[in-house]
This record gives sequence, C-alpha cells and structure tokens, in this order.
Amino acid sequence: MFLSFLLIGAVAGLMSGLFGIGGGLVIVPVLIGSFGAMGFASDSAIHLAIGTSLASIIVTASSASYAHYCRGSIDWQVVNRLGIGLIIGSMIGAWVATQLHADHLSTYFAAFLLFMATYMAFGRTPKAQRSLPGPIGTGLLGTLVGSISAMFGIGGGTITFPSLSWFGVPAPKAVAISAVCGLPIALVGTISYIYNGWHVAELPSWSLGYVYLPAWCGIVLTSSIFARLGSRLAYRLPARRLKQAFALLLLVMAIKLLTE
Repeated sequence: MFLSFLLIGAVAGLMSGLFGIGGGLVIVPVLIGSFGAMGFASDSAIHLAIGTSLASIIVTASSASYAHYCRGSIDWQVVNRLGIGLIIGSMIGAWVATQLHADHLSTYFAAFLLFMATYMAFGRTPKAQRSLPGPIGTGLLGTLVGSISAMFGIGGGTITFPSLSWFGVPAPKAVAISAVCGLPIALVGTISYIYNGWHVAELPSWSLGYVYLPAWCGIVLTSSIFARLGSRLAYRLPARRLKQAFALLLLVMAIKLLTE
C-alpha cells in the first residue's frame, strides 16, 4: 500500500504541475478508494482522505511559495488582505466537514468534482471585470476560498487563481498569490482535522487525528518531484486536450463516488 501512496503522490504532483490545480482533486478521491480497500471504517475514510490531502499540501505549497518568493513575484499586500479570511475560512470549512456524515460529505465532494470537470472541459480563465475590493471584501473572498478548500482538501489555487484573474490580477502574480495562499489553508486545515479527529475511536493505527501518516509520507516523497516535471510538460503538450482528458478523469471519479 505504501507503493500505492507513492504513486498517488506522483500522479497528484504531475496533475498539479500540468494544470496549475491543487493535487487534492486527485489525492482525495483516490485515497478514499485506497482506504476502503484497506478496510478502514467507511464513516471516517473521507475525513482521513481530506485531512491527509491537506497535510501533504503543506509540503508542496511551501516549495511552490519559496520558488515564487525567490522570483519576487508575490504581491504581499494582496496576500495579507486575504490571509485572515483564509485562516478563518479554513477553520470553518474543516469544522463543517468533520461534522457532516461521510455519505453527505462524499456527495458534496462529488458535486464539486462535477463542477470542476465542467470548468476544466469548457471554462476559460475569466476576463478581468473590476479591481480587487477593499480589505473587507478581500477578506470575505479569502474566507470563502478557505472554507471550500479546507472542506474538500484542496490547496486553494483551484479557486483563488480564477477569482484573482476575474478581479484583474495579472496571471503570473495570481499564480504566485494562489501558491502562497495554499500554505495557510493547508496548515490551518490540517491542524483542524487533527484536532477534530483526535478522539475518534475508529481511526486506524498510525493516524494523527484525521491524518493518516503512512499515506502522507508516501505522497510528499513524490508529489513535489513530479510537480516540477508536470510544469515542464505543460509547455510541450496540448493544453486544451490535456484539460479535457483531466475533466473526463474527474467526471469518472465523481460518478464512482456517487454510485458507491
């Protein structure tokens, strides 16, 4: 099973580099299936998958943030305005997810995958419509991004990048801000899933709350390496066809979750 966790990290990292999305879109549904095959309790498998995904994003987001910091492409003013909202939203999203029954959370996650599949297949980067709102509006945006991201175990870039683009932030700057925003979401979300799962009796050995350490270890060993490979391939392969193929993959995973 540890080899399968290494493979999950490799695939998630590759997809993240290719499409600029959080690896959680791949990690969470695949971990749900892996944990089910390992005989984990169905009531906790999805919470373990989400918590473990967020814990792995700490490493990848740290690496990406440092790379953007070295290039000097981070707009810290925007990051600071989003920051408090991201932290509050991450706590809210993690709490809501851990209070939901596994079947309900699985249905909501499948619906999110269907939305993302549609966006990847047919959507385009939104055109700038206006400038960023003031501190309160930007803080509310951060709260929304943090809530959704922590609830579903994604890094935030999936939502942050199109949102910032819609508000007229240039693409290179939006990518850098999205990468940095993934770090507080992952940190706060992971701590919340550890705390909320700390006293759950049915969790398997080697769990730290809702974080399954063997899976986390395997994923982080390969995800960052393959994310760099994915970034290189993104410049050589047909982006439109790749996005459509990935949308099909998300669609299949969503249907599988809905029919289990």
